[in-house]
Amino acid sequence: MALPDPQMKKRVFVVDDHAVVREGLTLLINREPDFVVCGEAQGSEEALKAIARLRPDILVVDISLNGPDGLDLIKTVRASDDGPPVLVLSMHDELIYAERALRAGASGYIMKQEGTECVLIALRRILKGEVYVSNRAASRMLRRYVRGFDATTQPIEAELSDRELEVYRLIGHGRGTRQIADELHLSVKTVETYQSHIKEKLCLRSARELVQHAIEWNLNHVKG
Repeated sequence: MALPDPQMKKRVFVVDDHAVVREGLTLLINREPDFVVCGEAQGSEEALKAIARLRPDILVVDISLNGPDGLDLIKTVRASDDGPPVLVLSMHDELIYAERALRAGASGYIMKQEGTECVLIALRRILKGEVYVSNRAASRMLRRYVRGFDATTQPIEAELSDRELEVYRLIGHGRGTRQIADELHLSVKTVETYQSHIKEKLCLRSARELVQHAIEWNLNHVKG
């Protein structure tokens, strides 16, 4: 059997803040006859520069990145008319993030605890123009479509905007206000405003309660 022409392989770009994950994905994807990893990055800014240069066919992106998170990266990439499709591969609970990722412009969402074969299936489906999510996420979205929005079945954190959730996640990782501001390229005052909104929406009375809840939320909603 003739080997596939390397020029015909779909070029995949991997964005994840953990080197071991990037290496594992590269090994997995490069074993396939129809794929090749053309580049990788650990953060959004690095990724955007490389994507513009390499022009991959598809991206695999984590939510947690160095600097602005994966949702910000997806929105920026998909804002371009020729931006490649995106598959999100993350430890973060799909009940919180799957719909957000799709709204941001992603074409699929997989949790890292899923089997590696799911990544390959998702890549191929997305490149055919399909959307890929787990059966659990698909069923939940379908129920919401048929029955309408039901706030009683939603995690309370679903009330947060994408940016508020990003700040909340970073608080749960032990980042201080100045660190969050620097990492997200925001002013300290802006971050403090987001923190105030988060406390109000989650009915938290103090900065200490906010930190405690954010840490607990990270522990409970990051899988794997």
